[in-house]
Amino acid sequence: MGALLFNCFLSCPEMSFKGYICALISAMNILIIGNGGREHAFAWKIKQSPHCENLYVAPGNAGTSSIAINAPIAVDDFSSLRDFCVEKKIDLVLVGPEVPLVKGIRNFFESDPQLKNILIVGPDKVGAQLEGSKDFSKQFMLRHNIPTAKARTFFSHQTKEAQQYIESFTPPIVLKADGLAAGKGVVIANSIAEANTSIQEMLEEKKFGDASAKVLVEEFLDGIELSVFVLTDGKDYVILPEAKDYKRIGDHDTGPNTGGMGSVSPVPFADKAFMKKVEEKIIKPTVNGLKEEGVRYQGFIFIGLMKVKDEPYVIEYNARMGDPETQSVMMRIKNNFVELLTACAKGELKNQSVEIDPSYTVTVVMAAGGYPEKYEMGKVISGLGNATANVFHAGTKSIENEVITDGGRVLAVTGKGKTLNEAILDSYNSVQKINWENSYHRTDIGQDLLRLIC
Repeated sequence: MGALLFNCFLSCPEMSFKGYICALISAMNILIIGNGGREHAFAWKIKQSPHCENLYVAPGNAGTSSIAINAPIAVDDFSSLRDFCVEKKIDLVLVGPEVPLVKGIRNFFESDPQLKNILIVGPDKVGAQLEGSKDFSKQFMLRHNIPTAKARTFFSHQTKEAQQYIESFTPPIVLKADGLAAGKGVVIANSIAEANTSIQEMLEEKKFGDASAKVLVEEFLDGIELSVFVLTDGKDYVILPEAKDYKRIGDHDTGPNTGGMGSVSPVPFADKAFMKKVEEKIIKPTVNGLKEEGVRYQGFIFIGLMKVKDEPYVIEYNARMGDPETQSVMMRIKNNFVELLTACAKGELKNQSVEIDPSYTVTVVMAAGGYPEKYEMGKVISGLGNATANVFHAGTKSIENEVITDGGRVLAVTGKGKTLNEAILDSYNSVQKINWENSYHRTDIGQDLLRLIC
């Protein structure tokens, strides 16, 4: 290991001797939990660090298997994850998706004598409720005077009350399932009648399963949306590059919501003055509020924002990084990412800062035909070797030396350029070289922002 790191030092003159010694001392075995494009992007970034000795992903996908060792363990199989961490002498765990966070993976690790000394990036079970319960997060915002849309929560036996409340709104009207719904639990109704039908489907017919046992009826904010990402150790924080996500399945933001069909970073309308408002009115009250309430929060906070007449309003929190925003964001962070993660897990973010590449990055998601409704899997993907942009795998797996589709969102193709237009072209040029039966992608990612710049 020492020779490897010394060679790295010689080949990277920008690495200080202090950095070399630090890397020599602290090379770690790292486990990423998750199997999506976000986790592949994490693995891609972490693998670049001399602090990473062995990298594992559980359960991973065909993309992560090319740069790390996949472990076939479900993200919420805590007992098997415990055994794996002990066997592989894991030093640092990065939790990618929301499900294990909401189920309390940090609490599980900290209560186990064999795991309690492992560094973990991800909030505890209470902190994860910022994402796990829309009602919890709304009440948190109200307690700490964080700007957000007015809303009221209704339970499964309150359909009539909810419909009466809906009558007080001018459409569009936002309905949000309280619990986790894989990014699809939001309905934007364009009429009172549509809202009334949707609230009945959600509360009485359980359109989103247990996630819609409670539903928020919320004011529609008319503005432009973006995502801001914070890494906090519970006391201090750093702000990562912002991004814009494209949720709807169809071009020009038409059709149903998905888990995300593309992303762009940076966001041209999020200038320094606006981001200063975000920090003062939203980020600081959020981090301080969690601290005041005694919440153990060492991890990412995804803040979904709406810019309304130059003012930021919180639409939602997530307790982890976004997908596909992570793919765009990771390519703009110049830091040794493992150092940031370690500082977060140790409570030492105070003196850390994020160095950001000024380039644009554009991610285009390639999905299975029919997504987000019924879609087929098991299709052979061709042309991956012809792509020049970064291709982050999401719903893929390897069978007999072939990569096949294994989910709704299959690949996230991320281009980069000095200008937004260059990044768009870089991404779509590679998208055109990749194919499988009935593949689908939006053709307009970034075009709305391009019009703003022009």
